[in-house]
Amino acid sequence: MIGIELLDGRAVAVAVDDSGRVVERATAEGPQLGAAALDAIAQLTGSDGLIGVAAKSPESTAVATAVLELGRRHASVTPQAVVSSGTAAALAEAWAGAARGAHDVVFFGVADHVTAGFVRGGMPITGSHGRAASVAWLALNPVEREDYRRAGCLEAEVAAAGTVRRLVWRIKAGDQSRVQDHVGGDLSAITLEHVLEAARGGDGVSISVMRDTAKYLGMAAANLVVVLDPEVLVVGGVMASAADLLLDAVRTEIGRRLPRPMMDALTIAPALVGADAAAVGAARLASFAQP
Repeated sequence: MIGIELLDGRAVAVAVDDSGRVVERATAEGPQLGAAALDAIAQLTGSDGLIGVAAKSPESTAVATAVLELGRRHASVTPQAVVSSGTAAALAEAWAGAARGAHDVVFFGVADHVTAGFVRGGMPITGSHGRAASVAWLALNPVEREDYRRAGCLEAEVAAAGTVRRLVWRIKAGDQSRVQDHVGGDLSAITLEHVLEAARGGDGVSISVMRDTAKYLGMAAANLVVVLDPEVLVVGGVMASAADLLLDAVRTEIGRRLPRPMMDALTIAPALVGADAAAVGAARLASFAQP
């Protein structure tokens, strides 16, 4: 099977064996996503397999155009072969990752954006319009803000830019953070990695910001668990890569908000598949089309 993730100006293609192991990987760049995807597929030795596609925004014009172009060359690529990157990551983790063997799985990840995906009975839940698991829009703060309306409350607070923004606000309000020294006073140069590194080094403001981040993440995860009742909640992105700062805090926050029996029945695990999870999950989606 072949899985493709369509990113901004770039396509990643993987060839995956029956166990979910990536045996080949290729990338291609270009302003036309369809052409980039075809280029990436052509680089794979076995480029004639069934193909699934993952994208951050499956219904965007660029993605829809790319899918049409792919469909002209590969008959298995149809709108039904396309899911969100979060849904694909959930499929990957249920197939070959932290939730291997589980039938009901929720994937929840945060990096530059917030993503999620649901698997029920081994199959993806995409919703009537393909918008299921649009967790960026979870409403977790009664305050109304323009960035909440534009990007969603959760994304505005916990995605990389939102976490950095909260640190910058603290500094502008008068708090002292060693991150200022790391960037020479240029607050526009602060990245999430600066915040994580400073928190690991004992910087009080960064620790406080990450604690607030964990609170939002835990609230969101608890909401997902209440609605979906999964066997396994897989947490990805920074919750996995910075597990030393976030995993226990997020787990504690979830426990504060769920009834004990629900928490006891839940397995929480950091994601294992890695950066190619969406492409691997897209390949799994393609396998469902096999007779």
